[in-house]
Amino acid sequence: MISVSQLTVRYGDVLALDRVTTAAADGEWLGVIGPNGAGKTTLLNAIAGLLPFRGDITICGRPAASLSRREVARLIAYVPQRPVLPPTMTVSHYVLLGRTAHIGYLRTETPADRQVCADVIERLDLASMASRQLGAMSGGELQRVVLARALAQEAPVLLLDEPTSALDLGRRMDALELIDEIRRERSLTVLSAIHDLTLAGQFADRLLLIAGAHIAASGTAADVLRDSVLAEHFGAGIQVITTDTGDLAVLARRVTAPSRRR
Repeated sequence: MISVSQLTVRYGDVLALDRVTTAAADGEWLGVIGPNGAGKTTLLNAIAGLLPFRGDITICGRPAASLSRREVARLIAYVPQRPVLPPTMTVSHYVLLGRTAHIGYLRTETPADRQVCADVIERLDLASMASRQLGAMSGGELQRVVLARALAQEAPVLLLDEPTSALDLGRRMDALELIDEIRRERSLTVLSAIHDLTLAGQFADRLLLIAGAHIAASGTAADVLRDSVLAEHFGAGIQVITTDTGDLAVLARRVTAPSRRR
């Protein structure tokens, strides 16, 4: 579904990604992890066609370089880390923007477009907020609204850049469960940058660890979430434990014990 070969991205003199090669199959969830500034967002932006790059990107069997912006929007839905959110726009109108690529030039949305949006709004438990302005919503509510807009695109590929960063722990789990449920229903291919390594290991089929503009490790959670692998890139205090349910939990522990007060 998504194939990246020898992808190189520069910001002036700074090398952000250096000959990165990876792929995500139809219906697969590929979790992209790594320290801050490693290139996770750059990878997603390049796939979404938002950055100039060298190398090759193929989307649904088609070279990305040959696709128009409209064609890319029909194939890829992107939830960025910092979306543009007009404060006076209502939830329903914002979600309807997800149908833009399906609406012909000089035409307006159809009843079918509005129904798609209504269904997504209902699915993400936003129906009671449909007429609320974005400027009056919390960070967690806005993340669900942005996800709703992306799902309204009905694209086969979903890119997520830290989709749960504004949510508390319980709602993070709920949001990722919902994404996984919709992924399986629609056979979506999901690429997501996830800061929480424990959640990344629980939800992604495979993990891609990026560090220093290169792929440092890739494979299943058991392959990548190991003390020796993570300590090199996240620091010596990282420890991976296996829970009683068989899940991997990544902990950040103090390297130096605190002095005791008398």
